[in-house]
Amino acid sequence: MAAEGGGKEMNEIKTQFTTREGVYKLLTHSEYSRPNRVPFNSQGSNPVKVSFVNVNDQSGNGDRICFNVGRELYFYIYKGVRKAADLSKPIDKRIYKGTQPTCHDFNHLTATAESVSLLVGFSAGQVQLIDPIKKETSKLFNEERLIDKSRVTCVKWVPGSESLFLVSHASGNMYLYNVEHTCGTTAPHYQLLKQGENYSVHTCKSKSTRNPLLKWTVGEGALNEFAFSPDGKFLACVSQDGFLRVFNFDAVELHGTMKSYFGGLLCVCWSPDGKYIVAGGEDDLVTVWSFLDCRVIARGHGHKSWVSVVAFDHYTTSMEESDPMEFSGSDEDFQDQMLHFGRDRANSTQSRLSKRNSTDSRPVSVTYRFGSVGQDTQLCLWDLTEDILFPHLPLSRTRTHTNVMNATSPPAGATIITNTSSNATNGNNSGANTPGINSLSTSLPRSNSLPHSAATTATANNTNKASSGGGIGSGIMDSAIATGVSKFATLSLHDRKERHHEKDHKRNHSMGHISSKSSDKLNLLTKTKTDPAKTLGTLLCPRMEDVPLLEPLICKKIAHERLTVLIFLEDCLVTACQEGFICTWARPGKVVSSF
Repeated sequence: MAAEGGGKEMNEIKTQFTTREGVYKLLTHSEYSRPNRVPFNSQGSNPVKVSFVNVNDQSGNGDRICFNVGRELYFYIYKGVRKAADLSKPIDKRIYKGTQPTCHDFNHLTATAESVSLLVGFSAGQVQLIDPIKKETSKLFNEERLIDKSRVTCVKWVPGSESLFLVSHASGNMYLYNVEHTCGTTAPHYQLLKQGENYSVHTCKSKSTRNPLLKWTVGEGALNEFAFSPDGKFLACVSQDGFLRVFNFDAVELHGTMKSYFGGLLCVCWSPDGKYIVAGGEDDLVTVWSFLDCRVIARGHGHKSWVSVVAFDHYTTSMEESDPMEFSGSDEDFQDQMLHFGRDRANSTQSRLSKRNSTDSRPVSVTYRFGSVGQDTQLCLWDLTEDILFPHLPLSRTRTHTNVMNATSPPAGATIITNTSSNATNGNNSGANTPGINSLSTSLPRSNSLPHSAATTATANNTNKASSGGGIGSGIMDSAIATGVSKFATLSLHDRKERHHEKDHKRNHSMGHISSKSSDKLNLLTKTKTDPAKTLGTLLCPRMEDVPLLEPLICKKIAHERLTVLIFLEDCLVTACQEGFICTWARPGKVVSSF
């Protein structure tokens, strides 16, 4: 739907926009779509989605793009900012009858110039494994719809595995498959593996190993999207019931929850270091949730309709072990310095963010960049800065309480920062006192996804066991034991934190506390449905005036139809709308002269 009001200028579609890094420009010759370039009549069709993979082609042009439009699925060489798109030569094109592609995902581990493994989910519930280079169809899962008859909402390969993949459905169920196993000719029988607050996990009960290996039932209504943490250990799910639920994937345990301000949650993503999760949905907001503290730390308001995609920009997210950069000179000098700054950090975002625990004594400038697109046809970019992330620091402590609901609107690009008594009491939940989640080391790092931590290695081993076929149970049990040890080690810290919050909310609303075990929740929590009116004002869903409200850096109308894709690449960002047009926006200084 198009944005309303504001006259001609408001409804004008933008072809460039400016941030502190410089000017992002739409490359009209790099637009991908159906070969005839005719806008797709999107009434009643599933959202256009885009997947990328790099096949390490010797020519240096190894990027490949897959996108679905209606009943059609296309696979092209992606030329990005380098050359114009040639739509007359798709590597593969498929047209489906009686069903439509809804989502897809490449296996980046196994991709080569000769072969790629692409999973495609469909509106009737099936999942297809295809190789668009060899033009082969390997397998069809849930072919007879005996496992689930509802639309596939999200499909992803399990990180680090060549054979395991996860599929979510509009039924609210999620299934773990192994490509090596069959699905069986009869409906599967299940036995309970684990149960918790509004979720349960079952194993498939059969004489021989068959798909699905696990069945997750999560929340109420459709499970709209899920995303694995950068280290692959945790899984964030967003559902139509308005809840974000974060699970330890191998241990099958609930880590924490969050409730939308209103309506269902539609999209979710992780920060590059795994410390923050952003979700968006039918409340028109983007909500930032702290993985370590299990609480909402900010909301962003810029969209005028539902938010359909959120994504972090790994190449603009930064962390400097010094005071924030100071610039002098002309605007051109400023842009040149920022471009150089961006190139330097492009390949080291993860390591810089992960080093946070060793730099607590030094001044640190942290900025996470993320973006969102919505049904209002607008693209918003957001910066999450240290005054929001670390409100306990002296800089923020001097600020007075501001009621953001009644405050006058700041100029575009400004950030509203509010501190409340609840933020003040949460001050000691960050910094050196924040326990490293599931880390067995004695230090307490801010980052939960250190590249070579013992916990990560253990999880990788468990994943390998599972991917070898039939070993999923041992992986779950081993990880559960490790998780139990680490939770015991940090229990006293979390007990302190819990007592800190008792004044702000009732015990039965703190289901997301890290120190709680699934078995404890079954005993302590009532089994009644969560009443939205009772969650408002608690840690699950703070009131608007109780958390900082972010203003977008930019908010631009960039399409005629609702936006369904936002992907950040090194040289550009990619958006797509429901008309079937996939657009490439060159980052500042990245436009090739041949254009």
